[in-house]
Amino acid sequence: METDPPRLSFKLSVHDDHETVSDELEQILTDTEAPYSKRIRSASWVELKLLFHLAAPAVIVYLLNNVVSMSTQIFCGHLGNLELAAVSLGNNGIQMFAYGLMLGMGSAVETLCGQAYGSNRHEMLGIYLQRSTVLLMATGIFPLMMIYIFSKPILILLGEPANIASAAAVFVFGLIPQIFAYAANFPIQKFLQAQSIIAPSAYISLGALVVHVLLTWLAVFKWNWGLLGAGLVLSLSWWIIVVAQFVYIVMSKKCRNTWKGFSVEAFSGLWSFFKLSAASAVMLCLETWYYQILVLIAGLLKNAEVALDSLSVCMTINVWVFMISVGFNAAASVRVSNELGAGHPKSASFSVLVVTSCSFIISVIAAIIVMMFRDSISYIFTEGEVVAKAASDLSPFLAVTIILNGVQPVLSGVAVGCGWQAFVAYVNVGCYYLIGVPLGVLLGFTFDLGAKGIWSGMLGGTVLQTLILLWVTWRTDWNTEVEVAKNRLSSWDDKRQPLLQN
Repeated sequence: METDPPRLSFKLSVHDDHETVSDELEQILTDTEAPYSKRIRSASWVELKLLFHLAAPAVIVYLLNNVVSMSTQIFCGHLGNLELAAVSLGNNGIQMFAYGLMLGMGSAVETLCGQAYGSNRHEMLGIYLQRSTVLLMATGIFPLMMIYIFSKPILILLGEPANIASAAAVFVFGLIPQIFAYAANFPIQKFLQAQSIIAPSAYISLGALVVHVLLTWLAVFKWNWGLLGAGLVLSLSWWIIVVAQFVYIVMSKKCRNTWKGFSVEAFSGLWSFFKLSAASAVMLCLETWYYQILVLIAGLLKNAEVALDSLSVCMTINVWVFMISVGFNAAASVRVSNELGAGHPKSASFSVLVVTSCSFIISVIAAIIVMMFRDSISYIFTEGEVVAKAASDLSPFLAVTIILNGVQPVLSGVAVGCGWQAFVAYVNVGCYYLIGVPLGVLLGFTFDLGAKGIWSGMLGGTVLQTLILLWVTWRTDWNTEVEVAKNRLSSWDDKRQPLLQN
């Protein structure tokens, strides 16, 4: 079968032709008359174009959103080691708890919207978006806001030093409005991603970052608002992102078939939607929180301030590189869910192979860069030489983590695209919390290996989890997954209700 790459490339630049390109990809993979090597080359060309059409903007979005939080940590870190430890604990301990929960619950939209869009049931995307937002807002009120309000006693109960817990609580109070920005942002983000609309979010995130850096610099260094002001500015920046994305949805012609206005149906079927959201939340929360627990446990070590500061440097870099994998996670989820919804099992399987390979290669390159600059990388965050040396000692563990994160998040994206959240949640509980965390505590405290021991044990859990997901993905019957997707959409597609028009 002859394939014309330039023609396919042109089609990828046109949003409405995504379905046509997807059909052609499936035809290439199922054409048994063409030589195998030629089919793989042609399919790889098409898939790479589709993948980077999705992944590149998604990576930019997640990186920019993460840099928003990172810049706050950098500004506050230059106020002193206590402030750096406090913001690190607030970001990695409390904020990431909310981030993981909201991102996880929002991923139910990713599964349903992706498969609905692939099967041309466009009218349901807006309903899924609204249902998810209602659930996430309710979750923001309870329990998340209560956790933020009582963050100081919670951190002290967990064994964190009182002075660091007190400073972290001040910062966390300023982040309360951010909870509800998360509640609106993640459903919107997944709604757009399911339609392969990602570039506008990248532009919006870039604009929000510029505003955020300026306002944070003024709040911290000129207006002397301290940690509370830094937290409030961070919350404001996230609301700017949310409002701008929603305005885009309402005004854009690309969303005219998927957003028909607000509907009372957003309040129906909430229990069933909650069960899928809860499974998604458990799966992704257990992943998102895993390495944040490393920071919390490190607060119990001797010389906790240095341990927290060095780990905070490493974890911030890890999260920054992790955002690249999260971008590929989003691309994998969209590609797999769209192809399953469209009834293309071979395209779904091939997409998994291509996206995992690309993410792994990029992560290896990032790990090499980290090792090259291991002795100087901490000076971005703090001027302390003691912290720089401690962070340098932890760099090999950071490099291994980055490489593993080149594979594991992508496989999680595949799981979201297929709707395997409940299964992966069980795997995460076993590998992370029954093996990784206890092993880390054993090595860190019983064998007195400190932060290196804690991290080593937790890496063991990640390796086991990644191997299990690789095995399950390899053994997947994609024809069966297509049928499962059709049955899922049939049960969720309620065509009785009219939507309230704009």
